[in-house]
Amino acid sequence: MAVARTGQIARQRTRPSAARPVFRLFPVTVTRVRRLSPSFARITLTADCLRGFGNGGDDQRIKVVLPKPGRTLDDFPDAPDWYQRWQQLPEATRPDLRTYTVRAFRPETRELDVDFVLHGVDHGRSGPASGWAANAQPGDRIGVIGPDAGTGNCRSGCEWSPPECAERLVLAGDETAVPAVGAILESLPADARGVACLEVPEAGDRQEWSVPDGVEVRWFARCGATPHGKLLEEGVAEVLRELPDRPRRSTAEFEDIDLDNDVLWEIPERSSGSVYGWLAGEASVIKRLRRMMVNEHGIPKQAVAFMGYWREGRC
Repeated sequence: MAVARTGQIARQRTRPSAARPVFRLFPVTVTRVRRLSPSFARITLTADCLRGFGNGGDDQRIKVVLPKPGRTLDDFPDAPDWYQRWQQLPEATRPDLRTYTVRAFRPETRELDVDFVLHGVDHGRSGPASGWAANAQPGDRIGVIGPDAGTGNCRSGCEWSPPECAERLVLAGDETAVPAVGAILESLPADARGVACLEVPEAGDRQEWSVPDGVEVRWFARCGATPHGKLLEEGVAEVLRELPDRPRRSTAEFEDIDLDNDVLWEIPERSSGSVYGWLAGEASVIKRLRRMMVNEHGIPKQAVAFMGYWREGRC
């Protein structure tokens, strides 16, 4: 998951156990901090309790629990109704919650890697998660809210699920989606085909991944001058024009999405067609990309998963 994101951590696909919550708190300790690039830091978290962490997929979402400065994780309500109790806490003591993606999970060593985007750190405008990540040190203690392996519902919080009929994949996202896309691409079968377009702040933010020969990763760096999303939209448009046997442009009216009141998050229950799209990042950009794929290039809307990870102007 990247930069701080708000919103629902998961939609339930199966009924959770009556005795245990699907997601629970895992108190963890920072063991390693690695600066990957100008805009990314990888933080490795560990704890014996991670034996019960139920990593369910390649884009597994978690929530990171960050105590307020000078406070501890004891402020967080470790109970099945933790979210309601957390909402009721005073602002001064309420830990910050932000949503991220597991970049890697190593159950044999009980380690989680989480990649953080260091938004605004150099200009004193970072949010609580970016600010914490920029100063994290081994020994720091935070919390992770993730799937409980004991519930048998570990797919909760995972959205990457292309249909068997998909012959070509199109993934697109900004820096907040980079960790999820990296984990997804590295898990693809050897015969997978497709293109991933990723927009990042700096040229040095490009990452090298081991991906199938038929998968291409295209990086677009804003370098401080280009509006957020512009390069990504241009890149995705180019990918769609290159598709073999391009679908016909749709004549159906596309339903509009109210970004102020609607949740920009839809994962098709049933997908069809030879192209599968996966879009994640800033909500207004993702809205335009979805419209481009469906209306302008005829990709069935049932074949496009889209997730508004964050919204411009909101922490």
